Amino acid sequence: MERVALYPGSFDPITNGHIDIILRGAKLFPRIVVAVLENPKKDTLFTTGERIEMIREIFRGQPGIEAVQFHGLLVRFAEEQGARIVIRGLRAVSDFEYEFQMALMNQTLDPQLETLFMAPSSPYTFLSSSLVKEVFGLGGEVGGLVPPVVERRLREKFQRPAASPIKER
Repeated sequence: MERVALYPGSFDPITNGHIDIILRGAKLFPRIVVAVLENPKKDTLFTTGERIEMIREIFRGQPGIEAVQFHGLLVRFAEEQGARIVIRGLRAVSDFEYEFQMALMNQTLDPQLETLFMAPSSPYTFLSSSLVKEVFGLGGEVGGLVPPVVERRLREKFQRPAASPIKER
């Protein structure tokens, strides 16, 4: 049986921190399903389809990494995908309480489902999709925090031209 891991989230937008977790997870599992949450109650910048398109573009040519939309209970989606592992990133202690509660609830609903917590690489410990949107929305640059496809899509959404290169001193 193929070992499948889910990496669920809203990915609005996907950041280099998410990508770090996905690539490191891909070293542990032959198949990573990036499960993009469709939640009509959540106000997102990008549609579910746009988020999936960006993820697919980023991981094009990398077998074993796929992006799929899901809604409803994660345990049901995991069963549909044949996944027994859920990967979750923990940036800080503040993430732990919520993630721990979710892991315990998922395990209560499906005792066969395990959660693997991964810390991001140090350059991404502070990074979140919300922070990227806020910084970009206020006129800041996010190069190095998100892949080029995401930066391009942010420019389109906010109707901003490409940034001028910063001259080195």
